[in-house]
Order: sequence, then C-alpha cells, then structure tokens
Amino acid sequence: MNRNLLAFAMLFLITIIFISRLFFLQVVNDSFKFESEKNARQRLVQYPERGYIYDRNNVLLVTNQPAYDLMVVPRNIETIDTLEFCKLINITKDSFLKRMKKAKTYSWRKPTIFVGELSKENFAFFQEKMFKFPGFYIQKKSLRKYPINSSSNVLGYVSEVSTWTLRNDSTGHYKLGDQIGTGGIEKSYEKELRGKAGVKYFVVDVHNRIQGSYSKNKFDTIPVNGKDITSTVDINLQQLGERLMSNKRGGIIAIEPKTGEILASITAPSYNPNLLVGRKRSINYSKLLDSVGKPLFDRGLLAEYPPGSPFKLINGLIALQEGVISTRTSWTCHHGFHHGSLHVKCHCGIHDSPQALHSSILRSCNNYFCQTYKLSIENYETAEIGMNVWSNHVKSFGFGKFLNNDLPTGRKGLVPSVAMYDRVYGKGRWKATFNISNAIGQGELLVTPIQLANMSAIIANKGWYYTPHIVKKIDGIDIDNPKFTEKKYTTIDELHFDPIINGMTAVFESERGTARASRIPEIILAGKTGTAQNAHGQDHSIFVAFGPVDDPKIAIAVFVENGYWGSRWAAPIATLMIEKYLNGEISRKKLEERIENGSLLDEYYKQEHPEKDED
Repeated sequence: MNRNLLAFAMLFLITIIFISRLFFLQVVNDSFKFESEKNARQRLVQYPERGYIYDRNNVLLVTNQPAYDLMVVPRNIETIDTLEFCKLINITKDSFLKRMKKAKTYSWRKPTIFVGELSKENFAFFQEKMFKFPGFYIQKKSLRKYPINSSSNVLGYVSEVSTWTLRNDSTGHYKLGDQIGTGGIEKSYEKELRGKAGVKYFVVDVHNRIQGSYSKNKFDTIPVNGKDITSTVDINLQQLGERLMSNKRGGIIAIEPKTGEILASITAPSYNPNLLVGRKRSINYSKLLDSVGKPLFDRGLLAEYPPGSPFKLINGLIALQEGVISTRTSWTCHHGFHHGSLHVKCHCGIHDSPQALHSSILRSCNNYFCQTYKLSIENYETAEIGMNVWSNHVKSFGFGKFLNNDLPTGRKGLVPSVAMYDRVYGKGRWKATFNISNAIGQGELLVTPIQLANMSAIIANKGWYYTPHIVKKIDGIDIDNPKFTEKKYTTIDELHFDPIINGMTAVFESERGTARASRIPEIILAGKTGTAQNAHGQDHSIFVAFGPVDDPKIAIAVFVENGYWGSRWAAPIATLMIEKYLNGEISRKKLEERIENGSLLDEYYKQEHPEKDED
C-alpha cells in the first residue's frame, strides 16, 4: 500500500512539473516562439553614434556622416541574378564569390557585412530592388568625418576590426565588419568613443521586405552613443606648426608645463585624415604607407634622434647636483675638448675664455660640457658607478623609457648603460672619455621629440612634470587619472635650475646668443639650439624653449631633419609657434612667410639618391 502511494505521489509530482514547465514555456516565456518565428523577422543592429572629438577650445575636429553596409545571411540566400546584383553595387563576379566565401566561413546563420560603406547612389539603386535578393539587406551606420584638414596623427582613424582582434576579444563586443579605432585618440580612447550597439527586430514578408516592428519592439535594445572627447590640442597652434613644416620632415611637440597637456603634436609630412575614410581607405592607406616621406610614421612620438646640444642642459644640471661644478667653475676653450689624441671640436666661434656655465650655455661650448661630463663620471670610485649615477639622473627626466601617456604609440629612445659599454669595451676597460659624446648629446644617446619637449617643461617647472597627455575631458568632465594628475620629480634639486634657465634666457637676449635672431618682442623666453650629427646626410636642426620665463605657459621641442643647425629652421619655427600661442597672432610676418615657403626637399632627394649627388 505504501509503495502504491509513493508511486502515485511521484507520478503526480512529475506531472505537475511537466505542466508547470509547459505553462512557463508557452505562456510566461515566449522566447521559443521568438526563435521559431525567426524566418519571418529581420534583426538589424542599431549602431551608435561614435563620440565627437574637440580641441581644447571646443572646436569640432571629428564628427560623423551616414553610411550604408550591405549585409548578408548566407542561409537565407535563394537563387539570384548574380550579374544584376554585381552591377547594382559595382563589384565584379570574382569579388562577389570571394566575399560570399568569407561570409560563409564566418557563419551561415549570422549576418555579416558583404559590402561595406556603399555610396548613396549604390544604396538607392539596391534598395529599390532588394526584394529580388533574399538574404541581403541594408544596415545604416556612420563614418568619421574630419571638418578640418589637420591633426591626422593626433586624431587617428577608424578601420574594420582585424581577425586578430576578433580572436582576442574576450568582451565579445566586436564582430566581423565592425569598426575600431586604429590610431591616435581613436585608438587610445576606443572604449569611451565607440558606444554600445542596439538591436531592432522587424517583421518581413516573403520578399524580405520590412512590414513593421516585431512583437511591439519587446525585444529591441536602444543604442548608447559614444562619449565626446575634448582633446588638449590647440587646433590653431597645430595648423600653424603643420604649415611651418611644409616641405620639411620632422616632429614638433608643445606642452603646457603646469598641466602636462599636449598643445600640439606635429609630424611632417602629414596627410588629410579624410583619406582614411570610406571604401577607398585601403587604397589610400597603401599609398601613404609606400610614400617616400612616410606620412603614417609619427615623428613626434616615434622618431629617435640624437638630442644634440639641448642635452647639455641635462649634463649641466647633473654636474651641479653632484657638486662637481659650481656656477663659477670655468675652463679655457682651445677650439674644443682635448684629451690625448681625442679632440671634440667646438663650433661656437670666438668666445670668452675661460668660460663658466652661463656663457657656455648661451654659446653652446662643447669643451665646457665635455669637462663637466667627465667630472660627473669620474666623481666616483669607478666609471661604472659614475655611469650608473649619471644614467639614473638622465632617466628621471623621462629619457630612455616610455612616458606612460595616453598616446597609442611611442618609443623609449636610448640612455647608454654600463652593460652596453661593458659589451663594447670589456668590463672595467673603459672610462668617461670613451663615451665623451654623451656630454654634447651625441654618441649612443637617442631621444624622441616628446621626450625633449617634456625636458623643456621640466626645466620650466624647476624639476617636476606631469605625464604628457592628449585628452582633457571626457563628456565634459575633466580627466581624473592619477597617471596624469600626480607630479613626477627628477633627481635634481630645485635650486640648480635657476642658473640653467638664466643661461637659456641669454640664448635669446644676449648679443652673442645662438637664438638672438629668433627672439619675440616683449616676451622673455628661455631656449637652447642644437645641431645633431647625421651620418646619412645634412645635420638635423633642433631647438627647445619655454616661455614666458617668469610664468611658463608653453614648452616646445622642434626637430627638423637635415635642417643644418638649430638657429636656421628649428628656432624660428619654435618661436613663431610660441608667439602665436601666447599672443594669438604673429607679428613677424616676413619670418613666418620665409619659414612656411622654405623647402628642404632637395636635401631629402640627395639623401635618398646619393649617387645623383656625385654626378
């Protein structure tokens, strides 16, 4: 009897469970109904508006424009007139077959982009006859648009997500055919700019034509637009720098010392950012990639140059910090540094001798800084110890390492180490005179323009800096990232910066200063010219500066490849940009016109065709 009751109870319980489950599936949860009706509906992704990008003064730099993708679901395709199809969207039959193979490889059931970014004309033609091609439909999205032809390296561009990214996308955010930021701000702030896609379902007829919304929009999701970005760039300053670098190669970085905000980031040559938008993006990208001037190579962030004479400022600071010199320490200069058979020539012409720190900066005396470097290294028991101390000082200025900024690309440059010289000369078999070129910013030293601009900002701040960054606000809210809001300090005490700054000021103000011709009326600046030796052609022109001296608002570094010496190209470019930023206009119109119209293309041709130079 008990067994019968138990069996009956179990049967009753199972029946109740089945009835409850059926009620849930058929009445409460209609997802299976939704799935069963999928052949009578169409799923359209609602792409969000990508966030806009502005300059620091709210000038619009990047916006959006409408575009149309032709989508395909392979399993829904029936017999179609392939030739008519290809004619409508302007592709070949071979292209059709390749695209179809790619779509089927991706998924038979999921929609994927068959032809991206249709022109308005192709879109209109296809829309009228879309009923003839079941399995295909049009999906609206947006493309980037650049109202101002400028700042391509800063802004970056958007391209189709790569297969590698899809394989490594743990979030599942991207699918085949989606767009993703590929360079500049677009890449660094992709997460903020991209937004979140929505989905909308429609009822379709037997010809795959939309008849209305599905299930009263119950399953639809709303797209969330991307966040707007306010960059730190001053577009007027950026455009001026790009014009001044016309027919030249090099990089310029300008920084606001008090905040670390990048005011301008210029690479030359550059390109129109609109070239990398739309269906011609791949063709244009290949052309830019193969261009002799390498416009896709961001020289402000990636080019590594010998720093030349501006690096003498660092050696002067290290020598003061180590106590091996004072501001009164002086040496007699006999046309350069002499040590046995070693001779480092001095190119500063006739100058007072002996020379102390101040006059050595304004005249850029090689002998003086070779002597200070030698003393700094020899101040310790061994050259190895001295080199380690020197290297640590140099690295505290951001040299030899990534600055850890919000730019998607960059290089570390090179600060020589004990290990390097041990490999070259043997452990314990070298001393300061073996690498004396470090004293004048030559030898093994390599820096990027952004590192040298950061050095200029550090000197302006007398020993500290904020990590240089390119974004100021996100959706109107100031960035609050400790990486960009915490001060970084060098190993040099504040008191040692004043004599260096005084010497840099004399570079402009002294009758014998190397940048006397580039000074700005009524604005006191501090600067340092440089000429970096180049084994492949004419020397590079370099200049660093900041101003006004009593309240620094801008620090800058300019590299002009094959530009001869610092005062010829780099110094005028730097001071024209400083004047524009501080005063809003340029008073030295003739200088601006001369620099803008000046060209170094002949020098680049000689470098690229050395055999022609011999004829």
